[in-house]
Amino acid sequence: MTTQMTSLAYESPVGTLTLVGDGERLTRILFPDQQAPAPTGDPGHLAVAAEQLNEYFAGGRTEFDLPIRLGGTQFHRRVWEGLLQIPYGATTTYGTLAKKLPDSGEQPFEPRAIGSGVGATPIPIVVPCHRVIGADGSLTGYRGGLDLKRKLLNFEASGGDAAAFDSGWQSGQLSLA
Repeated sequence: MTTQMTSLAYESPVGTLTLVGDGERLTRILFPDQQAPAPTGDPGHLAVAAEQLNEYFAGGRTEFDLPIRLGGTQFHRRVWEGLLQIPYGATTTYGTLAKKLPDSGEQPFEPRAIGSGVGATPIPIVVPCHRVIGADGSLTGYRGGLDLKRKLLNFEASGGDAAAFDSGWQSGQLSLA
């Protein structure tokens, strides 16, 4: 069976995001500067993702309930499951996340390895990789850029107030999970 790739341009307060699916599940969210694949099927199943993103950006949704397919390695999936545990409006550090995700030998992962897994998140925003910050509270790496990360964190810290997209980031304004 051949999986059809579908895509849908989604206009958000942070620019045009491309939602990509496999005909049944959301598989990727691409930021405005990322190349979107050519669609080969009906993107109708992505309407649920667009609706939930509308609710999120309107301040009414703090968790997503979508059919998603994450793929990736076993390590990546463990990191992404850890990201899904970070509550809306909270942040964690790479080191804290590393301690919560011991490897098969029950040793904690190195924060750099966690950073690699976080950076490989295929469905940002839904899988909240933007909620991971540096140990000193600084904003660190984000595929969509640090400005977008700041905007998402400000938005969540404000409880979903769209005006927060325009305010400046201040270390410590969010709680650590």
